[in-house]
Amino acid sequence: MPPTASLDAGPAGDLPLAGEAKGKRTPAATTLNWQRESARAYGLGLAPALVVLAAITLLPLITLVVVSLTPLSLTDPAATFHFGQPTGNYAQLLQDQRFLDSLWVQAKLSSVGVLLQLLVGLGLALLLHGESRLLAGLRTFFLIPMVLPPIVVALVWKIIYTPDISPLHALLEQWGWPVRSLIANPDTALWAIVAADVWQWFPFTMLMVLAQLQMVPRDPVDAARIDGANRWQVFVYIVLPYLQRTLVVCALFRLIDSFKAFPLLYVLTNGGPGTVTEVTNFYGFIQAFNFSYWGYGSAIAVVMLAIIFVLSALVSRLGKNRGDAHAR
Repeated sequence: MPPTASLDAGPAGDLPLAGEAKGKRTPAATTLNWQRESARAYGLGLAPALVVLAAITLLPLITLVVVSLTPLSLTDPAATFHFGQPTGNYAQLLQDQRFLDSLWVQAKLSSVGVLLQLLVGLGLALLLHGESRLLAGLRTFFLIPMVLPPIVVALVWKIIYTPDISPLHALLEQWGWPVRSLIANPDTALWAIVAADVWQWFPFTMLMVLAQLQMVPRDPVDAARIDGANRWQVFVYIVLPYLQRTLVVCALFRLIDSFKAFPLLYVLTNGGPGTVTEVTNFYGFIQAFNFSYWGYGSAIAVVMLAIIFVLSALVSRLGKNRGDAHAR
């Protein structure tokens, strides 16, 4: 006699297989397990890159901070591990008038240079935004300064600023406007370096803004023009808010790079005349390599690093707040 079907059987009368209820994984458990395995594989794949990154960034940074806590110099190698006065170099910086003056020179170079790079890059991006062979050729032409090595840019401007061989000075003399060397004049030396720095790096802003202009939606622009808005109003109230975050990123990158404007200073003025173009990193270079005060030079570098972190945070926060305000 055939066995009677159990009351717990399914509609077709099938009985559950032994262990099926216990061994079967739910979709949620399967998804969680897959996420864990994916994260583990991602971590293992990323580990070699993180090790290399730590070796080339964290180790030099730690070494820099450690050395800045010592009075290390080439004339006293035994001071490498002398930590009797760990804040001695930093206390001396607060009383070093030449260091304080270099901070002011750096502030002028960075603020004016970055601002002009943003304005020139933004203006040219707006002029060159369009689809034509002429505009494409001009965009390529304006990118040339950015791809040149910094030392080549410095040599080009050294020729421009040297009256005996400068085509600019020769042209001004023909027009009856003789001008003395701009990099030898204490009143114009710093601004001559700013001009060279702006010429080299405004293409960075121009390229970033051009890329962002490609993503500006056409509907708000067309609607504003239909409502009677002129070009300036369309730019200020529609286009500029879309470009704001891009401009903040450009300002952040160029602000950081402005603290590394070493080749221009070294080739054009060597920090002179006097100390009018001696920025903070150049002063640290002099202390470390001219006077062999490695501990003191390292302390200057650590202070510069801290200033860059603070300025980067402020610029990022400013851009985020303004972006949120426009979004509301």
